[in-house]
Amino acid sequence: MIRQFNHMLERRFPERRIFIRSEAETRYLRLTPLTQCAGIVGTTLLGAWMITASAMVLMDSIGSGNLRDQTSRDLVLFENRLSELASERDMRAEEAAAAQSRFTTALTQISQMQSDLLASEERRRELETAIDVVQANLRDAFSAREEAELAVAVLEGSEAPTAGVTPQDMEATVDVLAATLADTADERDAMVVQANQAMRIAETLDADLKLLEEKNDRIFSQLEDAVTVSVAPLDKMFKAAGMDPDRLISTVRSGYSGQGGPLTPITFSTMGGLPDPDGLRANGIIEKMDRLNLYRIAAQKAPFALPLKDGFRYTSGFGPRWGRMHEGTDFAAAYGTPIYATADGVVTFAGWQNGYGRLVKIQHEFGIETRYAHQSQIHVKVGQRVSRGDKIGAMGNSGRSTGTHLHYEVRVGGKAVNPMIYIKAANDVF
Repeated sequence: MIRQFNHMLERRFPERRIFIRSEAETRYLRLTPLTQCAGIVGTTLLGAWMITASAMVLMDSIGSGNLRDQTSRDLVLFENRLSELASERDMRAEEAAAAQSRFTTALTQISQMQSDLLASEERRRELETAIDVVQANLRDAFSAREEAELAVAVLEGSEAPTAGVTPQDMEATVDVLAATLADTADERDAMVVQANQAMRIAETLDADLKLLEEKNDRIFSQLEDAVTVSVAPLDKMFKAAGMDPDRLISTVRSGYSGQGGPLTPITFSTMGGLPDPDGLRANGIIEKMDRLNLYRIAAQKAPFALPLKDGFRYTSGFGPRWGRMHEGTDFAAAYGTPIYATADGVVTFAGWQNGYGRLVKIQHEFGIETRYAHQSQIHVKVGQRVSRGDKIGAMGNSGRSTGTHLHYEVRVGGKAVNPMIYIKAANDVF
């Protein structure tokens, strides 16, 4: 069986010899069919492994780019949604204010109608009292007149006059007073009807106002939740990078101290009363949105990005190495791979430095400096202001280096820190 296998291999891979000649002697290496077969299989496996590894690195790079693009799109959609919710909140606030104004007007009208009704009722009572007094006076006057006429008739010896003539004046007076009372009663009834209608209108306006308040509360809750969800991961990112968020916000705000704009707190005149709850909630949301905006500015000024956008591999991390402190992280990629600034800043050094080779130093906010060493080409100059993602050079092998790679450092206050702290903190958020 083994002989048949060897014969088959000899037909495919005949035995070969490699001669090595020197001045004194000649030697040769014998390559049997089995040795040739093993070499071909090993070479094939090695090539397959290299192709697979390259494909994985390329797919990882493409996936990272797609993730960053998706994050940017999500951020834009989130900001648009915030703007829409803010516009809807303002519209609902205006509707609530208009409803409140209509409700106040209706209450004023109801109060005026009630006052008129009370005044009418008071006049009616006064007229009734006056009628009673007039009737009593008339009865007394007619009685006195009849007695006087009777006395005169007795003295003159004539008959007493008939009493049916004098009550006509009293009846006429009573008719006038009754007509006045009837008019007053009709006016009172009409005002009662108007008052009832105004009360129904007030109840409808009150119900509309409550609905607007509930809708306004839902809008405020959505805005508060959205802003809180957006700010919390950024707080975590800066804390993970060893940066105090409150101190960071104060530093950024001091550099952007202009007044006005959509994030200025809302002020309402309370005329000595308690602050408006909706105004307090709106100002709370505005403060968080202002904090989110300041975080966005701070994130651009701190090195929360990778210095490479193409495929790479980590070759050496931060820490002791070969008896010395390795103060950065090494990234290996093809010769000439573009290198990018990891944050906004100003170039403070661009040239050759012993050990580093071709080196670029960028000074950022918050006392942070980044260094990019062993470059083959430098594309910036001292004093130039760069933004995150700007191309500053190309990967090379200059200086004290054993192969093509980028030595990347982050220094805070002149002291080297692990660059992966910033990179991992950003990856956890973005």
